[in-house]
Amino acid sequence: MNFTQEQISDLLFELANEKGGTHLLLNLTLDAFMKAERSLHQSDNPGEYANGYRYCKAIAQSKELVLKVPRTRSGMFYPSLLAVIRDEDEERRRLIFSLYSKGLTTEQVSSVFEDVYNKEYSKQQISYLMKESKSDIHTWLNRRLESHYLVLYLDATFVHTRRDKSVSKEGYYTLLGIREDGTREVLSVVNHPTEGALLWEHELKALKDRGVESAGLFVSDGLSGIEDAIKRVYPNSKHQLCCVHLKRGILSLFPHKEKKNIALELSNIIQLETKSLTPIEGFNKLCSFADKYIKKYPLLKRYKAPRNVAYFTYLEYPEEIQRMIYSTNWIERLNRDYKRVLKMRGAMPTSESVIALMGAVAMEKESTTYAYPVYAFIGIEELKRKEIPSSEYCSATLHNIQRKE
Repeated sequence: MNFTQEQISDLLFELANEKGGTHLLLNLTLDAFMKAERSLHQSDNPGEYANGYRYCKAIAQSKELVLKVPRTRSGMFYPSLLAVIRDEDEERRRLIFSLYSKGLTTEQVSSVFEDVYNKEYSKQQISYLMKESKSDIHTWLNRRLESHYLVLYLDATFVHTRRDKSVSKEGYYTLLGIREDGTREVLSVVNHPTEGALLWEHELKALKDRGVESAGLFVSDGLSGIEDAIKRVYPNSKHQLCCVHLKRGILSLFPHKEKKNIALELSNIIQLETKSLTPIEGFNKLCSFADKYIKKYPLLKRYKAPRNVAYFTYLEYPEEIQRMIYSTNWIERLNRDYKRVLKMRGAMPTSESVIALMGAVAMEKESTTYAYPVYAFIGIEELKRKEIPSSEYCSATLHNIQRKE
């Protein structure tokens, strides 16, 4: 049948006014464009034969379409129109994961998309669309790393996680590094049900497998055995125990009415931005403090252990960086960012979902805050590849302590 242009326009107008007509017209138009594009491809490639169609779901202009994508026998034809639709689909995936990683639940993300795209997504659909983003984060968390870091901060945070039909708090280990150019980098985020020195040793070995040959200084909390785990994997690195944890631990032994005065005494022991103290002198002051109160509070005896000299390693470094290395504060801030995203969700369904969210936070920090160098670290020779082996350092330290005793 031959129709005039006016008759075709009238037919299209009537079809568009019917229920679902606009959607049908859009679908037919896109199919026609792709079929015409295949004809052009065949004319430019003699011997290329059509090979039917395959069906593909796509969303365009907030409408879900089922497209008939033309195929060729060689499989070399790919409609350019699909690339445009795929870009929009990829943008939608990124938006979904961005909203999810900012703290929205899957139900809230679904509600946003219903408002914006006039299409309801189920929780399962949202999770499916996030799979590719989660895969990208997993790849990033297992990337190859630099060979040397000035400082490596270690800490774990605990998140309610569902495992084997029960919910419990599980550990999520984070390693934060300072590169030689002064910028910061999240090296890894991993899950273990508990926290322990042997598990940290396992993660440090994994770090070495990913290319980290050396580190100038490790900063961690006072977890039992952590110094030995670090020494076994990185024997030439120095170690700083977190002074903030030290203060909290000591203050917890005293009644509330004494805490203010004890905090002032501790501030005199843990001095920052100073070169008037050596690590041995700082440790001796801590021992004197413990002796002063040990009869009344016997648990202070633990702070006289030789390992606690590592609370004062920061005194070996220039004043301008002491405040940045005397504690795990930087990684504690990162942990707070993790918790801000996770707190709306209650118990997480799997450890993989927790790591995906924490990885998304870490990636965002790297592209924003961590991208700016901390200039105080640039040119600090003590943190480069000229470290005193920790075994020699510890032997000399223990010798001095025993001699003074």
